[in-house]
Amino acid sequence: MPADKGFVKNRGFLAWTRWVLCWFVAIAAGLFAGGWWISQPETPDVFYQASVPAGASPGTLLTSEPFTRDVPASAQAWRILYVTTRGDGAAAVASGIMMMSRAAPVGARPILAWAHGTTGVAEGCAPSLLKHPFAHVPALEAALAEGWVFVATDYVGLGTVGPHAYLVGEDAARGVLDSVRAARQLDGVSPGTAVVVWGHSQGGNSALWTGMRASVYAPEIAIAGVAALAPASDLVALVRQTQATMFGKIVSAYVTHAYAARYADVKVADYVGWWTRRVAGDIAGRCAGGLETLFSVMETALVPSGGIFSADPTAGALGARLAENSPLGPIPAPLLIQQGAADDLVFPAVQEAYVRRLCADGQAVDFRSYAGLDHLSLVAEGSSANAELVAWTRARFAGEKASGGCGFR
Repeated sequence: MPADKGFVKNRGFLAWTRWVLCWFVAIAAGLFAGGWWISQPETPDVFYQASVPAGASPGTLLTSEPFTRDVPASAQAWRILYVTTRGDGAAAVASGIMMMSRAAPVGARPILAWAHGTTGVAEGCAPSLLKHPFAHVPALEAALAEGWVFVATDYVGLGTVGPHAYLVGEDAARGVLDSVRAARQLDGVSPGTAVVVWGHSQGGNSALWTGMRASVYAPEIAIAGVAALAPASDLVALVRQTQATMFGKIVSAYVTHAYAARYADVKVADYVGWWTRRVAGDIAGRCAGGLETLFSVMETALVPSGGIFSADPTAGALGARLAENSPLGPIPAPLLIQQGAADDLVFPAVQEAYVRRLCADGQAVDFRSYAGLDHLSLVAEGSSANAELVAWTRARFAGEKASGGCGFR
């Protein structure tokens, strides 16, 4: 073959290769952009756009409307908007969902206050906005069948104007307690005085803080029991031990951005490097749960294998704030903590150490560990923990005395 013909052939092959590569890059970029776009949170609708009326007290019910998404056929539900306060005392508006069985007996019904787990820190990540608002609520239909009124806060800054104080205990406790106050004002519900609080993961932390703060912030609310399911308890240990895991990277992004928004002394730049800061910021703008999480999971591959932090997150201002939001104060109400022994997000060893610390401080705890269950299967339908949770709650509403001391099983 003449040399000039070989050159022309090679040049044609190179041109074809460049053409294919350009198309591949264009398609990949288009898929990435499309995935990024569809994984963005919902924009809260006009229902959430309200301000605090002058003189409104915490717990004031502002408005409600029927809610049907994923609501069991045997129940009726409402989306609610109510007044609460942030940890610094500033008045704020929060949203949530109330539900009860259509067959519930007439008269006063106990209130089950639900504190949800991690859904994200962006305004559009409120459970009442999500496709499946009751995902990871354990034994929901069993609770409704018991005749309990279910009220679930979204927390301030999810649905309503942010920022959301993710894993900030004081703010969460007030949101939960004020949701109970609001529930008592909805026409036709007739809730009773007894309240049991359930919470999972982030919500477990919220439930523990609710038990700690109820007697001071809302002394008229009689907390009959607190059940924390795989709670984010020792926050310093949680962040330290999970920061290199896939979901630990997502939680780290949520924590750093939420704490930086909540606390003036916490700066994201002090703990996260320039490039990782951009990726973590994008993760923090997306919800957890559903297909949206898959995009965040892909983005975790763009940060260092050891996690998003370039400096020790358990030191300095961030470490101090994590420590102060670990729920270590006394809880006067009976306390149940359920933990999956196969949990790879809230490690069982961390939870057991936390419980032993509570016990050493004189806190009565009923601690139950479940072999083979992880962070989500603990609260999934059919979990062996669910029946025990309902039975324990039923006993609290019946006024039965809880076992004292610290029980491990």
